[in-house]
Amino acid sequence: MPTQVDKLDELLQILGDIYENRLPFNQVLGLHIINLKPDLVEVAFDMTDSLIGNYVQGSLHGGVISSVLDTAGGLMATAGMIQKKVDHPKEEIAQNIAKVGTIDLRVDYLRPGKGSGFTSCASIMRIGRKVAVTRMELHNNQGRLIAVGTGTYLIA
Repeated sequence: MPTQVDKLDELLQILGDIYENRLPFNQVLGLHIINLKPDLVEVAFDMTDSLIGNYVQGSLHGGVISSVLDTAGGLMATAGMIQKKVDHPKEEIAQNIAKVGTIDLRVDYLRPGKGSGFTSCASIMRIGRKVAVTRMELHNNQGRLIAVGTGTYLIA
């Protein structure tokens, strides 16, 4: 009989597949998941010409930065919701996943998005029955902090 840990791992694998392989915009960005746990999410992507926002500097477009932070935050909120509901039926969890949405997003751009690759990490600040609040960061391949964000997500 599967344990709650086994069920949580299975559900997080399904969630990871959704975010990497079934969301076309994430594929456009080239996002891949490095770490997907109920307390930490990390996603990464490589810089490409199609993601440039300032062609003179060759820096990442601000919309890409906010989208990646939002994606990491949403993924974190969803993983946190799954952990809270791991003992619920899979159908109920799937319905909740389908309802996850951004309520509010704040992004602070700290420096130009220069680099050959980027990593975004997210953690939960607070999670309740219906809403989760997350904190996100975006670093370039040299470890420089490019942007930070706070996101509020509907999870029920």
